[in-house]
Amino acid sequence: MADDAIRCDACPVLCYIKPGRTGSCDRYGNHEGKLVRLDPHVVLDRALERGESVVPFLERNRDWDGTLVSHNDTFVTAIGAGTTYPDYKPAPFIISSQVDGVDMVTVVTEGIFSYCGVKVKIDTDRHLGAECSTVRSHGEAVGHVTTSEYGSQMLSLGGVRHLTGGSRQEGTATCDALLRLCNGKPVDLTIDDGAKVVVQAGTAPIVDGVQEERMRVGCGSATIGMFAKQWFGKVDEVVVVDDHITGVLSEHQAGKLLGVSETGIKLKGRRSTPGRYFQVAEPGTSWGGTNIDDPLSILGKFNAKKAWPGLRLLMVSTTGEHFAYFELDEDLKPNERELPAHLRESVARIKENCEPALCTVLFMGGAGGSLRAGVTENPVRLTNSVRDALTRVTCGGAPVYIWPGGGITFMADVTRMPQNAFGYVPTPALVAPIEFTLKLSDYAQLGGYLENVRPLGSIVAESEKRHRVTAHSDNPWPLQSQALTKRK
Repeated sequence: MADDAIRCDACPVLCYIKPGRTGSCDRYGNHEGKLVRLDPHVVLDRALERGESVVPFLERNRDWDGTLVSHNDTFVTAIGAGTTYPDYKPAPFIISSQVDGVDMVTVVTEGIFSYCGVKVKIDTDRHLGAECSTVRSHGEAVGHVTTSEYGSQMLSLGGVRHLTGGSRQEGTATCDALLRLCNGKPVDLTIDDGAKVVVQAGTAPIVDGVQEERMRVGCGSATIGMFAKQWFGKVDEVVVVDDHITGVLSEHQAGKLLGVSETGIKLKGRRSTPGRYFQVAEPGTSWGGTNIDDPLSILGKFNAKKAWPGLRLLMVSTTGEHFAYFELDEDLKPNERELPAHLRESVARIKENCEPALCTVLFMGGAGGSLRAGVTENPVRLTNSVRDALTRVTCGGAPVYIWPGGGITFMADVTRMPQNAFGYVPTPALVAPIEFTLKLSDYAQLGGYLENVRPLGSIVAESEKRHRVTAHSDNPWPLQSQALTKRK
């Protein structure tokens, strides 16, 4: 080893870094013999309106005078702060400030998460793959398909078994996919015996090369209920094609209450309650998330005792993307006709009520014992404090959902975080910011590192790079919470 190389202890890889070089994570480098964090440390400015900063991060034209910063318009995030590895060290920043006269402390660290992943919600009516099907990135297994929800399909990606329980290639591909997704970049995924989909947080999914425009307004039955009045008197029968619950107007309770006459229509599939049919076709990427291109393929022969020549039939999908209008001839066979003007409005109304299709990416991680040890010498006290709502957890300043039960397992919407908030280490594992904010008196009761508490104003005097970012306007301000300020 060269004498001028230094060893980085920010993660378990323990790189030796020569002058002017970076470690394998590209996050730390050797600058003139000193180990430095290369990415800027991010602080948030509170904003009253989107994109409008209220106050600068302290005033650069004056030195800190040693007093506590009294305003609560600046929040120090963990992005770029560094880690607690090898896990016996206090968190890199333990910052005190005052909020409405209450002494507060925010403990800031970048956690190294092997136990982490993302939950992906893809707004689409198209079938992506069967439940439990393997999801791949660059040919490697990185997760699986979970359930279909209302107008969306869910993927579970990552997790410790994909990161560390398989081959090196699987772990690398998983870490790369998670990092890109969490930092808002597109990722190409393939699903075994299913679709190819491009996922990017906050944008429309691309399924088999086609960009989705909208998520469905509801299942076929719900669509019948919502628009039955708009069809009554303008058409004799409506079938809303859906992979899950296909609706039939004349049989549906909404049609019955409006007085829609029986039409003698016969649907293939398994009849559920009146006007609701399951399994009319196989899942697919065409009409209503089924595999059919011809909607008449789900119909049997009309009952001659109830149907009549000239019967008007509208068939439409749950997004309004597919529709067709038919009239029965003398033999009671449907013949396609141009959609009448008076029905175009109802089809357009279905589309209008379909929200834009998006991909949602939720980072999910478990804050383990070593991470908590950077907050207090008795980590279970931090867990209890979070459960008792005395400590607020944020991820890059963004709100999180804390799962019930043991430990601190949380989820965060990556679109509500500053850009490029996530990093990685080649173990492989993801590096994610996490902040704990609580009253200073409560922090003392946790057995916190009071000797490491430093006023907010003190960090401006240091030479480390810092980057000011305007807080996301939809996020609650991390330093303003009833749970944190109700007890003075």
